[in-house]
Amino acid sequence: MCKTVRSMKRRAFTMIELVMVIVVLGIVSMIATDIIATMYKGYIQTKIINDLEQKTETLINQVAKRLEYRIKDTMIARKKGTNDFLAMNSDEINSSSFDMVEWIGSDYESFLGENNGSFSVPGWSGFIDVDNADTNNTQVETPGSDLNIAERTILALSDNKAGFTVVNNHPALIFKCSKGDSNLSRYGWDDNVPNLPDHNYTLAVSRLGTDVLTFDTLQLNRNICEQYYLAWTAYALVPMGSDPEDFNLTLRYNYQPWYGEKYNDTNVSSQVIAEHVSTFRVMQVGETLRVKVCIQDGNITGEPVGFCKEKAIF
Repeated sequence: MCKTVRSMKRRAFTMIELVMVIVVLGIVSMIATDIIATMYKGYIQTKIINDLEQKTETLINQVAKRLEYRIKDTMIARKKGTNDFLAMNSDEINSSSFDMVEWIGSDYESFLGENNGSFSVPGWSGFIDVDNADTNNTQVETPGSDLNIAERTILALSDNKAGFTVVNNHPALIFKCSKGDSNLSRYGWDDNVPNLPDHNYTLAVSRLGTDVLTFDTLQLNRNICEQYYLAWTAYALVPMGSDPEDFNLTLRYNYQPWYGEKYNDTNVSSQVIAEHVSTFRVMQVGETLRVKVCIQDGNITGEPVGFCKEKAIF
């Protein structure tokens, strides 16, 4: 028997086929690369926006919490680095470059007081017994207060800079009743007149025992009201940086305008509460504040990305 052997031949790729395969692979890889790059860019932008949203939420809550305990009549808008300021409800603020805000804050922490095992005792009650024999033009009796608690709290918060026993840095008593006029300089905001003879909107006080506040100066022409605030510091929110659309928002505190201290004094406490802020606006309608803040990413991706939030504060 004979067996026929057939030769097997393999057909190789031609040059044209190889070129076509390379071209197709190149096109596919380019498309895949573009898709991956687009997906990665979208991921980065989404992450940046989420981060900015969290930072903006944190910032506006910090600002709102501070402003929540403002003494409303004391709040002003100021042109940074100048003595030009206006009341927050002034119509001129919207059309002028008043880029920072200042206010005196009620000492909410010592108002909360301490628990004595049965109930909370306030450091200061906010009430004055005008019929008490201890209430006169040199001092006032504040029932329900434990000024020892207020002293401890203020010393701790101010790093021992302010307190009833700290010379020339006593807290201030601010009556809630009408002041009689709208001269905001009497809170101590005006650099030109830091020691007004009638500087009686912020009355520096020390304490006598647990429930008597004594005025640093005799109050001859001042009506004693039944309700008051106690304050140990003013606050300022200041944009810092040369770029008006990319700055650090800084909180200044631990200074006392009723002693002639200013927000930009060298010994004033300062804390950056947000970086790369592009917008900081505060407007007042009636007694309600509207705050708007925007934070940007600092051009991390080469394209500016930002996030904004607004909040009303009553």
